[in-house]
Amino acid sequence: MNTLTEQIASISLFKGLPSDQIDALVMIAVENSYTKGESIFSEDEQATGFFVVTNGKIKVYKLSFEGREQILHIFGPGEVFGEVPVFAGKKYPASADAMEKSQILFFPRDSLIQLIAKNPSIALNMLAVLSMRLRRFTSMIDDLSLREVPGRLAKHLLYLSEQKQNSQDLELNITKGQLASLLGTIPETLSRILTKMTEQGIIESDGKKIRILERDTIDELAEGFRKL
Repeated sequence: MNTLTEQIASISLFKGLPSDQIDALVMIAVENSYTKGESIFSEDEQATGFFVVTNGKIKVYKLSFEGREQILHIFGPGEVFGEVPVFAGKKYPASADAMEKSQILFFPRDSLIQLIAKNPSIALNMLAVLSMRLRRFTSMIDDLSLREVPGRLAKHLLYLSEQKQNSQDLELNITKGQLASLLGTIPETLSRILTKMTEQGIIESDGKKIRILERDTIDELAEGFRKL
């Protein structure tokens, strides 16, 4: 298999598909490169296809009327974004920019729909991933509306820990300003909370490196059973 074929076969949307269908997807995929800060699509732009990160990091975000950025999600290698409005033939509900130099695969909507018409199994794979994405965004809405900022931060730290097999030693892969946006707060508030957690012996914080010292306390904050 060539590199592009391997990349597409490993994408969650397409895992397990037979080789002939992977080959068909290779034929319609378009490889693009983006520099740091470059726009991939803007809110209300017509959705002409969806994207898969092969290298780099992408943020999907919305801007308030005052110009404040709310990061909805950050996507890394192997992750899919911009796929939901594609099937409805609608506009992108948010904007996407490269956070660093990135390589992305673009799958045009019209070509993909033709493939799905011939191979419905492609759509079944995609439905499973879309269902997971819906649960993720439902959880995010609950976090922003029901949890206080310390609880949101605690939940994010637990997520990072799970990504590293429940390690207590974590490293933020985004700036604290970007993390604040992701958590729906401002950098100053995030810094105060990190300082308070450090003073209370819940974590150790050194730049982007964070060590969880009291995991039970982090669990309680994340679940809303405890206030900071």
